[in-house]
Amino acid sequence: MIRIANCSGFYGDKLSAARDMIDGGPVDVLTGDYLAELTMSILHGQQSKNPETGYVGTFLKQLRDVVAPCLERNIKIVTNAGGLNPKGMAAEVRGIVAELGLDAKVAYIEGDNLIPRMQELQGAGEDFANIDTGQTLADAANAPATANAYLGAWGIAEALGQGADIVICPRVTDAAVVIGPAAWKFGWARNDYDALAGALAAGHIIECGAQATGGNYAFFQEVPSFLDIGYPIAEIERDGSFTITKHPGTGGLVSVGTVTAQLLYEISSPDYLNPDVIAHFDRLKIEQAGADRVRVSGCRGSTPPPTHKVCINTLGGYRNSMELLVTGLDIEQKAKVFSDALFHSVGGRDAFDQVTEQLIRSDKTNPPTNEQAFASLKIDVKGADPKSVGRVFSAKVVELALASYPGFCSRTGAGGAGPFVVHWPALVDSRHITERVFLNGKETEIRPTSQLGFAPVKCQKPPAEIPQAPVGKMVEIPFGRVFGTRSGDKGGCANIGVWSKTDSAFGFLYDYLSAERLQDLLPDTAGFRIDRYELPNINALNFFIHGILEEGVSSSTRIDGQAKSMGEYLRAKVIELPEQLVNELESGAAA
Repeated sequence: MIRIANCSGFYGDKLSAARDMIDGGPVDVLTGDYLAELTMSILHGQQSKNPETGYVGTFLKQLRDVVAPCLERNIKIVTNAGGLNPKGMAAEVRGIVAELGLDAKVAYIEGDNLIPRMQELQGAGEDFANIDTGQTLADAANAPATANAYLGAWGIAEALGQGADIVICPRVTDAAVVIGPAAWKFGWARNDYDALAGALAAGHIIECGAQATGGNYAFFQEVPSFLDIGYPIAEIERDGSFTITKHPGTGGLVSVGTVTAQLLYEISSPDYLNPDVIAHFDRLKIEQAGADRVRVSGCRGSTPPPTHKVCINTLGGYRNSMELLVTGLDIEQKAKVFSDALFHSVGGRDAFDQVTEQLIRSDKTNPPTNEQAFASLKIDVKGADPKSVGRVFSAKVVELALASYPGFCSRTGAGGAGPFVVHWPALVDSRHITERVFLNGKETEIRPTSQLGFAPVKCQKPPAEIPQAPVGKMVEIPFGRVFGTRSGDKGGCANIGVWSKTDSAFGFLYDYLSAERLQDLLPDTAGFRIDRYELPNINALNFFIHGILEEGVSSSTRIDGQAKSMGEYLRAKVIELPEQLVNELESGAAA
């Protein structure tokens, strides 16, 4: 097997996790995933001020701490922390290695950055239509700031095959940093699709760090301890089967539930697309293999798509947000008095490109404390002019402090406008993509698998047998006492994965939770298209909600612009369940 340990799930994750993974037990590869869609815009902001940056600087701190023991124990380091400037980061890495008196082969990969080629590609027929809306990039109002194709794993495998100790990647798929080392270790062919699909599933599960080991877990009471939580390790075997575990003596939990939750995280269809393979998550098996050990086997793969996904971030303009506390009686009337007066003073709502007003009713009847009498009025404005959106707008809010509703109280201070980016997910024909690996002055070109002429391989889905749910007397119970959820963002869309612990509970879930029922339970999802996907092999459903996050996390006006809380919102809803099913679950928990 090859043991691949992930020490980072995002830019800002625990700095000491890299050293913890190296010291905690045997590993063969240390990986780190730092590049969310929002991160690319953050790195663009850095690079616009200093062209020598554009990479994840915190990785260099981690590297300094672990590079010596990694080289001593022949632990490979593979990361996407190169961001927008993998060449620059590779130079920094080589400098750190030399400063420490060490010797390491440092490779870096390029080929993802499409910004210099956008006109050429559009002239060749690539319209970069927004995956969510269908609008072409040429018809968009905003200019692209970044455009990066999600590269695959074969450049990483090539670099390791050439003897690299450290591989610095740009925008590769999150799972590529796991697939690449596994493909290198076992010498997989490009069309070993089942094995590659298994590695893709492993990479998807460990990519977000501690979320696979008990972090953000719906049934968090099952986690023995959240102190010093262990980060995930994937022990991948030659056929692509793998075991998820963590180092002994660490906090957290690895269970069928924690692995199922992470498998459902930020996906749409169970046919999970990657430029190296399509993994069919509705064909795998998850089972407990011991304490903090979960084995995943049987994942099937098929021919990768002929396109690469592209993460485009466009410059959207400027935004400002103010939040007021509205207290006590007549909340809605007070909010209207304020909003009407505010927008009258700034020339009307039409003075801005977009206005969003949210009255968030967290107030309670007969409140026992002052704080429990609060509701929040959140007002967001967007526009092309930073002055009118900025301090001019904030000043008008402040001017009404003594001239508006009783109990005026601002939760946020007056501030200026800030720029925001609009996420624009698109596709590009893979024939335009070439990965370039640089090591020891040598450049190696890697073509996508879809361009190599392999015979197409499909994966047929067997008919699913859905268990029968108990019938009889119904009782009221919160949805989350029976079902687990995990939710997240996919650009301007959100997903909610829902799973059950027993077959009979899934039988109820399958029949009960339609897309229409979900909208009834969560009224703020009404008006958005919802796709339901079924994964009966792991007793799960996945719901993909189009457009609810507007144009991505940076531009979203929702308080939770990444939809992380949406699953817990669903779990808080009270529904009717068969009493027999509730009793079965309670007896199972007691056992």
